Amino acid sequence: MKAITYTKYGTPDVLQITDVEKPIPKDNEVLVKIKATTVSAVDSIFRKGDHFFARLATGITKPRNAILGTEFSGEIESIGKNVKLFKIGDRVFGDGGSTGAHTEYLCVPEDESLETIPEKMTYAEAAAIPYGTLTALPFLRDSGKIKSGQKVLIIGASGSVGSFAVQFANYFGADVTGVCSTSNVALVKSIGADKVIDYTEEDFTKTNEIYDIIFDTVGKSSFTSCKSSLKNDGIYLTAVIDFSILLQMLWTSKVGTKKAIIAFTGLRPSKEKKEDLIFIKKLIEEGKLKPVIDKTYPFEQTAEAHAYVDKGHKKGNVVINL
Repeated sequence: MKAITYTKYGTPDVLQITDVEKPIPKDNEVLVKIKATTVSAVDSIFRKGDHFFARLATGITKPRNAILGTEFSGEIESIGKNVKLFKIGDRVFGDGGSTGAHTEYLCVPEDESLETIPEKMTYAEAAAIPYGTLTALPFLRDSGKIKSGQKVLIIGASGSVGSFAVQFANYFGADVTGVCSTSNVALVKSIGADKVIDYTEEDFTKTNEIYDIIFDTVGKSSFTSCKSSLKNDGIYLTAVIDFSILLQMLWTSKVGTKKAIIAFTGLRPSKEKKEDLIFIKKLIEEGKLKPVIDKTYPFEQTAEAHAYVDKGHKKGNVVINL
């Protein structure tokens, strides 16, 4: 079978289409024939290898796992003898975790974050669900303790995590302000933001608005710069880890009422992710949640998709069709 692999860090040129052995499902696994996957900002970061904390996860000197890809959709081709939750032919979507979804086939344990695709949803749409939702939801619900009536600011509101964060905040009854560039203002309004700030025209930290939660989904701010825009018991969340946020999280856990928090959502137990994916599927079926897709590429142009994501201006998700 074919897979997109990389054996060293660098530009999209390090990605190669390679023949690899087709996996065989274990007793508790299903074999998924991949129909669609995505290139996320995390894939871009992992491929570059220029982020200290990312290298701790992927390998200090070279990639530990040669295949990238954090989310996928597809059809179950075969199942292990102990599998009870799925059957051959099921259309499924899920989080590939550290396994790597940029490949034609993927084995996934049935108790991992895997679920059947909602009716009428395409493979491309389904593939664009897991990473953004399974990041945004626990950040807002668990770390932010979001409540109805609160004022929430989402930085990077047009991205994969940000676009879902806007929709989740809206679902939980918050007053939502999204921050994005001029070209994405209409998009962010369309997915539920009550107000949109164009960061090229206005600096939200220089207004008189204060928020219960500020969620930076793209790492473009800091707790220090946002502190004055938080209420006395406000929470600053960021999805991008660095040394400063770790120190601020430790400091604010002991001192002051305003908190800085980073959540390691990818390291959560599989049981929690699976429960969340079931909840997310329900919201999709009720029309309360939808993915944003910017561009689609064929499998053979995965490197080009990476190059586009590297620019840092994608709207929602970039999908790879197989």
